[in-house]
Amino acid sequence: MLAAVAARTDAQHPVGALELQQVPRPRVADLPAHWTVVDVHAAALNHHDLWALRGVGLGQDQLPMVLGCDAAGTTPDGREVVVHGVIGGEGHGVGPQERRSILSERYPGTLAEQVAVPTWNLVPKPAELTFVEAACLPTAWLTAYRMLFTSARLSPGDRVLVQGVGGGVASAAITLAAAAGLEVVATSRDATKRARALQMGAGHAVEPGQRLPFRVDAVIETVGAATWDHSMRSVRPGGVVVVAGATTGDAAPMGLQRLFFTEVTVMGATMGSRADLEALVRMCVTTGLRPVVDSTFDLADAPQAMARLASGEHVGKVVCTVPHRT
Repeated sequence: MLAAVAARTDAQHPVGALELQQVPRPRVADLPAHWTVVDVHAAALNHHDLWALRGVGLGQDQLPMVLGCDAAGTTPDGREVVVHGVIGGEGHGVGPQERRSILSERYPGTLAEQVAVPTWNLVPKPAELTFVEAACLPTAWLTAYRMLFTSARLSPGDRVLVQGVGGGVASAAITLAAAAGLEVVATSRDATKRARALQMGAGHAVEPGQRLPFRVDAVIETVGAATWDHSMRSVRPGGVVVVAGATTGDAAPMGLQRLFFTEVTVMGATMGSRADLEALVRMCVTTGLRPVVDSTFDLADAPQAMARLASGEHVGKVVCTVPHRT
């Protein structure tokens, strides 16, 4: 079957390390008990894929590795499902002692015609969501949902700063927060992206580092060094900064004096639980909310899709689709 594979790693030119290859289909007879093979209809790309191509979290002994954390597709009995990409940790389908990982770290990922996962990881896909829309949810949208509502515990009327419009998590956070009745401030260096943020529901869109009209209850931080000081200056005393990425590197200095003096909480978040994903799917159905999709590519054009993601010019999710089989 066709798959987008990390054939090697390249810290400077990660897209060049991606290859389209024919790899063996997962065989039920070779899988652990309670695993299912899913026919992938759509798989969304994430910065996790770019980091893997750079060699972060993916050793040479693990290559080649099929990339991809997100997917929506069908099971052998015809059920339409969304794949929760976190394997282990909760002990379902892999044994109680296996440490948590994400698809494409220890097990082949979703950028392929088929993917094998523990059956417990499959969430029913409602008919209201297309395969492309559903494939956007399990990583970026799930992380944003967890950051806003599980980690920060925000409620309607609260104020939130979302750093770095354009990335999948940031775009999802703006859309989810606005739908939940939060007052959203978004940042971007790009005027076009700031305008898009307003279209997605942000009440304010400013340049990075610009003083906000008010202190926020929480900051959604995925940028890192370039925005960290602004995040710490923008959160109210007793507020929370939730971190799910550092695309510009680690923050240094961290601003410890402000941290302890204003009693700010700093929390980490990575994706979310299966229960979070089920709640997110229900939210999309009941509110009519849909993921922001930047562009779609055929799986055979995965290198171009990855280049689009790496360019930083996208707003929303970049998705690869697998042609329907007859």
